[in-house]
Amino acid sequence: DYIKGRVEKSGLRKWVRFNSPVRMVTFSDETKKFTVTAHDRTNDVTYSEEFDNVVVASGHFSVPNVPYFEGFSTFNGRILHSHDFRDAMEFKGKDILIIGRSYSAEDIGSQCYKYGAKSITSSYRSKPMGFKWPENWKEVPLLQKVVGKTAHFKDGTTRDVDAIILCTGYLHSFPFLTDDLKLKTANRMWPLDLYEGVVWEKNPQLSYIGMQDQFYTFNMFDAQAWFARDVIMGRIKLPSAKAMAEHGAKWRAREETLEDAEQMIWFQGDYTKELMDQTDYPGFDVEAVNQTFMEWEHHKAENIMGFRDHAYRSLMTGTMAPLHHTPWLQALDDSMESYLEVKGVAAE
Repeated sequence: DYIKGRVEKSGLRKWVRFNSPVRMVTFSDETKKFTVTAHDRTNDVTYSEEFDNVVVASGHFSVPNVPYFEGFSTFNGRILHSHDFRDAMEFKGKDILIIGRSYSAEDIGSQCYKYGAKSITSSYRSKPMGFKWPENWKEVPLLQKVVGKTAHFKDGTTRDVDAIILCTGYLHSFPFLTDDLKLKTANRMWPLDLYEGVVWEKNPQLSYIGMQDQFYTFNMFDAQAWFARDVIMGRIKLPSAKAMAEHGAKWRAREETLEDAEQMIWFQGDYTKELMDQTDYPGFDVEAVNQTFMEWEHHKAENIMGFRDHAYRSLMTGTMAPLHHTPWLQALDDSMESYLEVKGVAAE
């Protein structure tokens, strides 16, 4: 909405954010314009319009990455991706196998533990999460195959399981873009071919928002939107294609040196600050945000089942968040009404 307002004030001809599903975006080398085709579901018709610039802000947490392991087709239990996880009560009293080692694996495993899973086994590809897990939660190397209900792991151990939850991430997917416009990348802190992580180097009239693996989220998205806006409005002059590629290569080289979550947080903080320094984005204290992240990480290392019981101060407003009314492990009512309850008084 901020981009919309600033673009309108700039005197540009029009701004459109499609509420109808976009079906196709193409670019003409002759006219130097995009043709955007959308589907008006109310009237069940498609229509097309031309634009000078397109911003893709569709995220990348919609299309699950679903690996296949030998024996999945004959597994005598439930297999699902984290995308389809809804209620940990489904797994009460069950032996659960989780494939993956990132936030989804951590959060879903914790939910299953909280709601009474019999056991939790986390299978990792590269290295374990390494937290101080409860006694019924074990970490093992990558799954190799499943025979019946028995999971076989790379270290030679086995485990009988009732359900397998794939916390294996998501794919960048842009079915509405032609191949020459599609970002093709794994889930990385620094995708290549995006200048400043935003502008499509192969066609700078196209921008992407929020394509990075993320610690920072909405503030980073805002900073990216400000940057895209200023490129579109001509406030920021893009360097040559060679210079853009060299800039991205330097950030990618730094990304390759990152070894843990704390280093990744500082990396993304530096990136967000670089965006803010080039625009009039209101900004915030990046170092203070990073320090809050560090405090959060340390609480997780100290007590993976208790870190949610801490509260943190907003670095935008200065407001201290209230502690939740019930320790997380004992809070079994996930309704909005219960969650928002403060000191026994239900939120209106």
